[in-house]
Amino acid sequence: MTRRELDAAGIHDPALREAYAFCRRLNARHGRTYFLAARFLPVGRRPAVHALYGFARWADDIVDDLDSAASRAERNVALKALRGRMDTGLRTGTSEEPVIRALVHTAERYAIDPAHFADFMDSMFSDLDVTDYPTYEDLARYMHGSAAVIGLQMLPVLGTVVPRAEAAPHAAALGVAFQLTNFLRDVGEDLDRGRVYLPADLLAAHGADRDLLAWSRRTGRDDPRIRAALRAGIALTREVYRQAEPGLAMLDPVARPCMRTAFTLYQDILGAIEADGFQVLHRRAVVPRRRRAALALAGAARAVRARRHEAGRHDGAGREPLGPAAVATERRSSR
Repeated sequence: MTRRELDAAGIHDPALREAYAFCRRLNARHGRTYFLAARFLPVGRRPAVHALYGFARWADDIVDDLDSAASRAERNVALKALRGRMDTGLRTGTSEEPVIRALVHTAERYAIDPAHFADFMDSMFSDLDVTDYPTYEDLARYMHGSAAVIGLQMLPVLGTVVPRAEAAPHAAALGVAFQLTNFLRDVGEDLDRGRVYLPADLLAAHGADRDLLAWSRRTGRDDPRIRAALRAGIALTREVYRQAEPGLAMLDPVARPCMRTAFTLYQDILGAIEADGFQVLHRRAVVPRRRRAALALAGAARAVRARRHEAGRHDGAGREPLGPAAVATERRSSR
């Protein structure tokens, strides 16, 4: 399948093909939901998705999984090196680092604003020092770089039927909704890493705080104040999904099945947390395999219908902004 994707994307250089294949392997191993949803995109667009998420995964691994014994200083050095290679690659148009090579190629091909990558790296550096967030506004500033810009990076790859600027706020909101869902699912794991992403004001509104979370994680005991705070966090996240949803209809029709599947799968994680009694401090909530399979089948069927409908268009790639003329047209339409 990797060869078919790369051929459809017109990627023939051996080193570049290996760079994209490496990113694809990263996503297959770490990002099950994203990887599944990406399979519903036209094959020619999948490598770009793998490049964008592969880079994000690579940076995130430096922050959290570089080495369980790595110091903050060592992680900082590794992140600075990655940022330096990223900046150089975006400036020169190439890189010896496979993940950067694929990222640079994707950024150039789809005219993705380099500022989105700079903002993302700023949030990665923040994770080295910031361990909690007093208010949701503080968290939102962090999530702009760690999540909203991922949605904005993806938007040119997905394509739109409206000016890009009109769809951008919804794409950013969807990135935030996905990350808030991860934060709720991973409360216990994040606490083990020394971080609490649930805002302190949200916790305090329900009588909870970081110490109570740590006590629950340590003892395995529940507390109604924690359940109330998690319930409020889920309600907040569902509101962000509502803000994001109108953007789905703004996407290129052949890209909608991919994002609709991801939209539904991630919202189902919230339902799984509720169904499991808000036990996220003690175990990860999981969407049942049967439900995931049903969504995958439904997504595949929608993708087939969308591609048949678009059968006469360029290689199933919809309004993919390839080539100088298409890039110029997309830029004009988004002003």
